[in-house]
Amino acid sequence: MKIAIISDVHNNDTNLKKVLDYCAKEEIKTIICCGDLASNETLDFLNDNFAGEIHYALGNMDNEQLQEHRFDKKYKNTNIFENVGEAEISGKKVAFVHYPWIADKLARSGKYKFVFYGHTHKPWTEKVGECEMLNPGNVAGDIYPPTFAVWNTDDDKFELIRVHDLQ
Repeated sequence: MKIAIISDVHNNDTNLKKVLDYCAKEEIKTIICCGDLASNETLDFLNDNFAGEIHYALGNMDNEQLQEHRFDKKYKNTNIFENVGEAEISGKKVAFVHYPWIADKLARSGKYKFVFYGHTHKPWTEKVGECEMLNPGNVAGDIYPPTFAVWNTDDDKFELIRVHDLQ
């Protein structure tokens, strides 16, 4: 199974649409978002254009209205977490968060196989003990070119996808 890991969309629906088209083509049914969609409209766009399951940890650019959606049944396929999200995927415990300093603490806890985070906009991977930390970069294309990651849960390999390389 493949999982898309995204972060820092910052209302860039054009790039987000490319990511979602890639997910459809590759039959990706789950997205983990490490924060900063940045508006209700982008959350609506994501939910209107992706039928799979979405795990979403809020970031610093996510407005108060997005925080209120944690309890909103309108987004039935979206699990919204205020700070740290957790999930078990293919028998592996993962955490996802916006901030790298919290990701580092989570990785050092020894509780997770993988910890995903955003905020810096820079794609990065690092091994902390037995845990792999990964930042998928940013979908918006701010500071660094737009990227996201795809995790193949069958072999635990990650691929960094450049949004501008997508059709």
